[in-house]
Amino acid sequence: MNGNDENKIEAIIDVGGKPIMRREAVATGTIYLQEKTIYAIENNQISKGDVLEASTVAVIQAVKDTPRIIPHCHIVPIEGCKVDWNFEGRNLRCTVEVSAHYRTGVEMEALVGVSAGLLCVFDMVKSFEKNNLGQYPEAQIKEIKVLSKIKEKSEF
Repeated sequence: MNGNDENKIEAIIDVGGKPIMRREAVATGTIYLQEKTIYAIENNQISKGDVLEASTVAVIQAVKDTPRIIPHCHIVPIEGCKVDWNFEGRNLRCTVEVSAHYRTGVEMEALVGVSAGLLCVFDMVKSFEKNNLGQYPEAQIKEIKVLSKIKEKSEF
């Protein structure tokens, strides 16, 4: 290395030589909320609208836009996106399953989808979560992780 090479950064993200395979990933995460907030979501009392419906749309948009958010992600032709919401006590769990036939996996798409869905929930319910000082002492997004990924040979 000469003096100019010390600061050189090189990134190679070429997947052109990889075979097309069926790819699937499942990710999940939760948002912890106050009981009154969960009640309001379940009884459609949020002024911004149906929280789970809007947040599902946010998931799907985020999955499709992952390469615009995460610089090294490739534009993957998403074939499927399944979104599930479950109340678990004071947690609302979002689970996202993404599938495609491509040269690279879809774990980031699933993770970005979960993150966006939970952020959309937070945005829609923040007036319920705010305390008298204007803070959010209880609401928190947590446990975002990949549950599984599948890579299978394809007919392509």
